[in-house]
Amino acid sequence: MATVRALILRAAGTNCDCETQYAFEKVGAQAERVHINRLIENPQRLAEYQVLCIPGGFTYGDDIAAGRILANQLRQRLGEELTRFQQAGKLILGICNGFQVLVKLGMLPGLDGLGRQQCTLSANDSNRYEDRWVYLAVEDSPSVFTQGGGRIYLPVAHGEGKFVPADESVQAELGRRRLVVFRYVDAIGRRGDYPVNPNGSVDDVAGICDPSGRVLGLMPHPERHLEPYHHPRWTREGLKPEGDGVAIFRNAVHFFS
Repeated sequence: MATVRALILRAAGTNCDCETQYAFEKVGAQAERVHINRLIENPQRLAEYQVLCIPGGFTYGDDIAAGRILANQLRQRLGEELTRFQQAGKLILGICNGFQVLVKLGMLPGLDGLGRQQCTLSANDSNRYEDRWVYLAVEDSPSVFTQGGGRIYLPVAHGEGKFVPADESVQAELGRRRLVVFRYVDAIGRRGDYPVNPNGSVDDVAGICDPSGRVLGLMPHPERHLEPYHHPRWTREGLKPEGDGVAIFRNAVHFFS
């Protein structure tokens, strides 16, 4: 199998690009961090990659709304290239700020295929920045990044992470098409209020995919739990074989095998 190439998109305020590059390289991909301006100068460059990842951070200071400016920039300057990339069967991953970008770009959940925004990620119910570790139930979904079942443990770090669908019909479609990939739960898999759900997301949604399963967005940070010693309690509970976030990146690379 040829080496899978992953593009880690950078912009002003991105701060998780190095960790995300390491994550893809750890599972055998060739990962490259590319600034948005370089991609705008040469849009055809995107076709050289199999995976596009928009990592976490606070692009453009999250002015107006988290992820809005980068989403507008991508739509206006790289919209056609992104559409071709997606239609070619390639993968797109948005983590935290990247998730915010994808929903405001209209790529998630992408129910109508028209690029219209159908949900948002708004201010946390706590009215403060939430920086904590959370448990996630991995739901049965079409996502190629996951295999349904079980729980994983990842950190969140955001001020605007509350998932809100545009209306009840969007929420119903997410359920009917099984597009919810991750939900916030406690250590034994029970859903609950704060702090189990750290931001007040409707239906405890932590991550969703599009109907094809090839576009995934999630608020927690899988790139921050790659090594077993990243776990905050590893000295008391022992080392696991690997961090819980590794599988998401490995599944992306293995998709092309």
